[in-house]
Amino acid sequence: MEHINFLAFAMPAFFLFLFIEYKIVQRKKRPEIFNYESSVSNISIGIAERLINLFIAASFYQLYDYIYDHYRIFDIPSTILVWLGLILATDFVWYWYHRLGHEVNFFWAAHIVHHHSEEFNFTAAARITTFQAIIRTGFWCVLPFIGFRPKMVITMLIVHGAYSFFTHTQLIGKIKWLEYIFVTPSVHGVHHASDEKYLDKNYGDMFTFWDHLFGTFQTEEEKPKYGLTHPLKSYSFLWQHFHYYFEICELWKRSKGFKEKWKAVFGSPAHMDQDIRPILEKRFLQDKANPNQRLRFKNYLYIQLGVSTLILTAFTYYFEFLSAFDKVFVLFFILITLVNCGALLEQRKWIYYLEYARIYMVAVYFLYEKNLTSFFFIPLAIMIFAEQLFSLSKRYQNVVLQLETSE
Repeated sequence: MEHINFLAFAMPAFFLFLFIEYKIVQRKKRPEIFNYESSVSNISIGIAERLINLFIAASFYQLYDYIYDHYRIFDIPSTILVWLGLILATDFVWYWYHRLGHEVNFFWAAHIVHHHSEEFNFTAAARITTFQAIIRTGFWCVLPFIGFRPKMVITMLIVHGAYSFFTHTQLIGKIKWLEYIFVTPSVHGVHHASDEKYLDKNYGDMFTFWDHLFGTFQTEEEKPKYGLTHPLKSYSFLWQHFHYYFEICELWKRSKGFKEKWKAVFGSPAHMDQDIRPILEKRFLQDKANPNQRLRFKNYLYIQLGVSTLILTAFTYYFEFLSAFDKVFVLFFILITLVNCGALLEQRKWIYYLEYARIYMVAVYFLYEKNLTSFFFIPLAIMIFAEQLFSLSKRYQNVVLQLETSE
């Protein structure tokens, strides 16, 4: 039993709570809370983060151990008062990590993905990237450095993350008396808003008194408009992850002198040239389909997300028993599937070739497992022959890339 990776149950638990939220939304007749394309995009990013973190999470824990063993300032015991102090310290570090994530371009590039969604529900909580996980780990290293034991730190981070998940919902209204101490869904909803009065507010994750103390608290008044002040015009899995890094690079190229180039990387996102993103979108997304159309064949996307979730759950559970080859195969299979989902939402015709690549990768994997790698060319020849004989690309586009006009 000691080998069970309890993180394997994170994804099933997420979908359970998501299902409950969706059913309540249906009962309350508030369909605006969920948007199909946005929800698929949110879940895809969450799956990718859980997947990639499997490969680096152990390094996070080893880093905490190393800092604690070699550089801790104090020997802090494990007592009830210390646990309470650790809760406060964790949220205090989060406040400053989170605030800098909005005030520094380099950090905002990792954090912006969490704010892309124009819906606010449990799927939005999943929009965490591995880049963001790495950066916040750097901030949390201060906890073992002070002297908090690594196992305590890890436990508290799990509790901290679980609490923040439940603040991403519109089903719980304002609870004004509670907002003096704790972050509620209403308080965090303000943080996700693009309204001018709500910008750069409510950075706390569990407690609101840091925001009260540093002048960044804002209660919900008018209903927030969620998302970015300049919405992203794409559901592309890759573009959502990397667009702001491209924007920083473009701003860096435009800048003259060391000071301006420094500000391009470590300056405020508020000073980012607003003409950069449209230029980059035109350059990289020039074949984007009509935004008034949407995919009709939705079940194919559901199947892909479902398969990815099941594979990720099993992969997490058995991770320590798998070979390096198995791990790399699963990593690339799921990532290609997630890129495929984003391309489907974008209605990209080239996804057909991505499908071929995925099928070929699966075939090669099974040939490798059976020690038949010398026959790797056979599945490729079969796919080429089938394409020439049956025109599968046209059939695929006619069936999978059906479009309907959105209202």
